[in-house]
Amino acid sequence: MRRGAPSDSQSGPMPMPLTLYIATGNAGKLKEFAEAAGPSGARVLPLPGLEGIPTPREDQPTFAGNARAKAVYYSSTLPGAVVLADDSGLEAVGLGGAPGVRSARYAADAGFAPPGLTTDASNNLLLLRELAGVADRGARYVCALAAARDAQVIAVAEGTVEGRILAAPQGGGGFGYDPLFYLPERGCSMAELSGEEKWTLSHRGRAFRALLPLLQPAPGSR
Repeated sequence: MRRGAPSDSQSGPMPMPLTLYIATGNAGKLKEFAEAAGPSGARVLPLPGLEGIPTPREDQPTFAGNARAKAVYYSSTLPGAVVLADDSGLEAVGLGGAPGVRSARYAADAGFAPPGLTTDASNNLLLLRELAGVADRGARYVCALAAARDAQVIAVAEGTVEGRILAAPQGGGGFGYDPLFYLPERGCSMAELSGEEKWTLSHRGRAFRALLPLLQPAPGSR
């Protein structure tokens, strides 16, 4: 039997890579998402003009609720595109799940602002003070990640990682609570991981990898 040329149905144009716009100005988050997307071939870009868009309220009681609300809000600024928004944070067992959805504003909510400290450093210091004398140092990182197009949620995924809170910061990498978040299976803090190790293990990396299959194919992405 003679072999012929492949049919048009077999040799059509290659699909365009998925392009995702991340609605965050946090350089650490952008770097993690870009690293997590690497093996998939998806392109991760910052949302254009984000710095000029008023920040929406984050007043939902859950990570998923805030992520969905932000994805809907920011996707309306870039018609036709797939926009991702996350809400992530730390839940300390000994504090009843605090700081939770208020992780980024933990110190600010408490009016705790030591002079000369960054927001991350203030949050970390307050966490250590609140945990002083608390026996259970168990904690987990949580990330809820939502994708929306034209103000409609199209997918939501969540990722978590278990650990415990150290008595003092350890490591100079990462951001947020990473210097205090200890990974027993690795014997180090999240702030001591390389970029590749972190996106493999982190809550954001896990949420992103869970979300990607839900976006394939992604008509209308650009």
